[in-house]
Order: sequence, then structure tokens, then C-alpha cells
Amino acid sequence: MSPSPVFSTVPRTADVVIIGGGVMGTSIAFHLAEAGVRDIVVVERGELGCGSSGKPIGGVRAHFSDPLNIELGHRSLRAFQDFPERPGADIRLDTVGYLFLLTTEQQATDFEAAVRLQNSLGVPSRMTGPDEAHRLCPYVSTDALVAAAHSPADGHARPALVVQGYARAAARAGVVLATHTTVTGLDTAGDRVTAVHTDRGRIDCATVVCATGAWSARIGDMAGVPLPVRPVRRQLAFTVPLTPPAPRIPFTIDFSSSAYFHNSDDGLLFGLADPAEPDGFDTTWTPQWLELFREVVRHRAPALAGMETAGGWAGLYEVTPDHNALIGRSGEVVNFLYATGFSGHGFLQAPAVGEIVRDLYLDRTPRVDVGPLSADRFREGAGIRPESHVV
Repeated sequence: MSPSPVFSTVPRTADVVIIGGGVMGTSIAFHLAEAGVRDIVVVERGELGCGSSGKPIGGVRAHFSDPLNIELGHRSLRAFQDFPERPGADIRLDTVGYLFLLTTEQQATDFEAAVRLQNSLGVPSRMTGPDEAHRLCPYVSTDALVAAAHSPADGHARPALVVQGYARAAARAGVVLATHTTVTGLDTAGDRVTAVHTDRGRIDCATVVCATGAWSARIGDMAGVPLPVRPVRRQLAFTVPLTPPAPRIPFTIDFSSSAYFHNSDDGLLFGLADPAEPDGFDTTWTPQWLELFREVVRHRAPALAGMETAGGWAGLYEVTPDHNALIGRSGEVVNFLYATGFSGHGFLQAPAVGEIVRDLYLDRTPRVDVGPLSADRFREGAGIRPESHVV
């Protein structure tokens, strides 16, 4: 997947070292290079996109409950739509919409308020009744369904293709993509990082950007910058090819349980966030979690409960205490920037975050104010309203 060769050594100097070669790191590299920044090195311990960005299908949406996440999602959706021209790649974007299934009056009330806010910010979401939810997704049972929220401009794309698109464009602009290269330490002097140590050599640098997802706390510790990110396994499964083929359906989510499903090639993809999943870096796929999913959909989408599956995938969410991202520049280590902790929303926000980190590096005012997403908010006891971290 890497569009550049594996280096026996890394460049000895760089203006910018981006740690992490997933969708966030490659987006940041692309946006910096596009703005004319030179001497950029992306350091990735495996192949590009081998961490959380490697999941087969990623949802893209602007359906959130606060203005900041709505704007990050909305700007990113426009970038995904333009991806064939900029940076120039087919990412298999499928605008099937999102459909949230709501089973309590309180959920319906909360989503009505969110939809009003989304509409005021240009997002064409709407509330629907149970019958229309069934029409949009024929698998859905109307039993015990109070309402649904539909966002037709949302959908899903292929994260691996997004990583490739950003990385290839960045490489064409001169970015060095140092794959199979592990960061072993950072040197600091006063209020600055001065060098990144790797198992392929030392890189003296002027700026470091941490985009290492679930592994970000370790990099933050090397710099003396607390990044409260913890890893949590999430699992999904694929059905066998379906005959007759599955109808084209929205990315459908049972809000109460977090169970979700959508089209995937010639079948369906199933997912669910197991509330009992412990923290940790284990990415072993264990099909036992599927019973949790089947128990939910027996009531919400009964036809799915008996579908045969053909394997699955496990990856890591990078979770913060309030399930919102960490984006900013350290106040203590002034040339250390970070974009991490997206709690399941990193892929869908990556284009907008690439723009924001570019602007922070260039001392421009970002078009989206990410001040509330500073990592300092937890030290100050000012976490922001938790977002749903279903997918």
C-alpha cells in the first residue's frame, strides 16, 4: 500500500515529522504539502493505514449533536465528494445516507433538537416515522420503534483508498513516507521537541505532529504532553454473499444498542460496540460478540439475526474521556501538534482535520475553531458534551 520505498535509514533532518501513517497522518501530510510546506517526513511503524484506518468501510456523516462536530463532518463530506479531483482518487464513496433508529421518546426529542441544529448549519437531515424508516431500510421492524432520523447526504467510503489517495499525492509533492519505522523516543530542549528517534535513525526536526490514534498517549508521554487516549477494541463481521442481493440501504444504527449494519460488496456488514469490552491493544477477532448483535437485531431487524457470516475484523477505537477529539498545539511544548482521540469519528473527520492542522502549523486561524478540543480541557476539568461513539 505504501507509495514510497521502505527506507534503510530516515532523513537526518525535517521541518515536520508526522508520527502515524493512517488517514489522519496522510491527510495532514497532503494538506501541508499542498500549502507549500517542504521537508515533511511521515513515520509509520507498519504499512500505511495498518492501524485503525485499515477497517474495510468507514461511515462518513455530519449527523452530530454539537456545532463543532457537525462542521468537521460537513466540511469533510464535501472533501470526500471532491476526492476524485483533489487529491485525485476513487474512494468508493456511496451516499446512501444514515438512518438512526430511535426507541424512546427522549431519544426522539434529543434527535429532533440535533436535526434542527444540523439544518441551521446546512445539513439536510430530517426526522421520520417508523413506516418511512422501514421504507428506507426494508430490514427494519417497526415494532417498538418510536421514530428515526435520516441524513441523506451521509454514507460510507473505503478508508484504505482514502489513505492511498492522500499518501500518493503527498509523495508526488515530495513528502517522505517512512514505513516500517518505529519511533523510539523524542528529544526535547526547553519548550521544544528537537529530534525524533526511530529504529532507522534520528531525525532533527522543527515540528512534530502526533497522529498515532490509539497509541498517542505513548507519544505524548515522550514529549511530556498528556494525551488522554485509551485503546478499545471494536469488531465487525461480514455476511456471506446474499441471494437475492441485499437492497441498497442506509448506514442503519439502532441507537440504544449501537448495533449497525449496511451494504458491503455482495452482502452486509454488521457491527456493535460491546459495552463490556476492556481497554487494551488486542485486535484478535472473536466471533462470540456476534451473539450480542444477533440478540439486538432479532427485535430491530429480524431477518439479519439468522444470516450466515463469513469472517470479520477487529480494530481499535482511540477513546478520550468525553468521546471527542484532541486537536491542537501544546502550550508547553510549542512545536508539538496533535490530532488524535477521535473515538470512532477520525476517518469521517480526517479531511477537515488535515486543513486545521495545516493552518495551526502555518499560524493561520482555522476555519473551524477547535479550541474546545484542546487536550488541556481535561486538566482544566472542562470536557465538552460527549458525542455518540457508535461508529
